[in-house]
Amino acid sequence: MRNHVQLSESIPVISLLAVTGGFLESYSFICRDQVFANCQTGNLVLLAMYFSQRDFFQAFTYTIPVIAFIIGILLTNFIRDTISQKFLHWRQITVCLEIILMLLVGFIPCGPRNIVATTMIAFSCSIQVETFRKVKGTGCATTMCTGNLRSAVDFLYRFFIRKEKSALYQSSRFLTIIAMFLGGAIAGGFCTNFFSYRAVWFTLIMLVIVFCLMFSRPDGEAH
Repeated sequence: MRNHVQLSESIPVISLLAVTGGFLESYSFICRDQVFANCQTGNLVLLAMYFSQRDFFQAFTYTIPVIAFIIGILLTNFIRDTISQKFLHWRQITVCLEIILMLLVGFIPCGPRNIVATTMIAFSCSIQVETFRKVKGTGCATTMCTGNLRSAVDFLYRFFIRKEKSALYQSSRFLTIIAMFLGGAIAGGFCTNFFSYRAVWFTLIMLVIVFCLMFSRPDGEAH
């Protein structure tokens, strides 16, 4: 009996989403008041730092994306548990929502409304990270690198020290995802410098491809 891998856990889908995650990280930092829309750890640290300095307005800037991230996680779980899958899979619905959000962000000029844009990006990234949580059955993230780097090094250790042959291939998966994330971050930096706030529309290319790929259901396997 063959082992089936859900399409949502495949290397092509996860890689495209990693490019999107890296792109949005550069975009939000360069164009949207140096807020880390993907990585809430950085926002929490900055929130605490500004709060300790009694700069409450600046602290508030970093609070909103964190709240948006939390709401996005809750909404994703609600969609997964309640939405019918007669035509679209629940993951496709979340990708559609992310596409709409990124389309709207591209209409928001840089300036006083940056908080609106970063909130929408954080909300979108939380949906992505909650929807796509594995690569070929192993936990991973497409909007940050810390956990993926840990997994890559862990599998390398198991290959070189424990002599587990399959560990090298598993490590290469995570190194690929990290490379795609970094590529997305580099592309995000270049595109943002050239196209400013509209650069976010480049992420629509990856998201639309992911959406289309998920219509494929190999061996009748639910994706």
